[in-house]
Amino acid sequence: MADCIHCENLNCLIKKNSKDPKIEDFLKNKHTIKCKKSQQFIMEGTPAHGLFFAYKGKVKVAKTGINDREQIVRFAKDGEIIGHRGGFGSSKYYSISAQALEDTTLCYFSKDDLKNILLTIPSLTFDFMLFYADELSESETRVRKLAQMSVRERVIDTLLYMDKKFGSTDQLLNVLLSRKDYADYSGTTEEQVIRILSTLKKEGLVNAKGRKLGILNHEALREEISKHTFSMTR
Repeated sequence: MADCIHCENLNCLIKKNSKDPKIEDFLKNKHTIKCKKSQQFIMEGTPAHGLFFAYKGKVKVAKTGINDREQIVRFAKDGEIIGHRGGFGSSKYYSISAQALEDTTLCYFSKDDLKNILLTIPSLTFDFMLFYADELSESETRVRKLAQMSVRERVIDTLLYMDKKFGSTDQLLNVLLSRKDYADYSGTTEEQVIRILSTLKKEGLVNAKGRKLGILNHEALREEISKHTFSMTR
């Protein structure tokens, strides 16, 4: 079972407040869920009963768009929240789907437990408020990005985002995504992503080893999208 008290995910909102004595009973009601790679643990449109935190692993969060096309809206890593737009709040259904990108361990809290603890621990409530404010700002920025960037710029921005989000080892990103995943996050087609990546490799800006990608020249890529001051590369 994932232990919140000794958890190393210091950015997790639950971990940040785990020393509060009022949270002890709440943590006893937590469920730990283990997902295999590619396993979907949230299905869009299904009843929302609670909220997930990634204890260990990587997750992609997607939403169905026009013509039933998948649009990846965000990614989550250790300590981050999944399902917050349906799993907590007034919505009765999940508006997104969520799938493990690798073997992943999740912490799950029911809506009722979350409601009770937020009414009890003001510091946790405040942390959630800041989280939702940041999420709203992030969503607004992403809409502007998709509207104003060229396809090449969106692919570059996505690569920089993945590097910032998951980090790199030996010039390869620490996340394994398909070219379709890159397309679904960039708001373009798989064919366009393949063409742009091929061009970036020829220009010596991007590295590839099998399905894994890496950045060889961060400065050049950042410079190319620098006019978009709202870049999503945090």
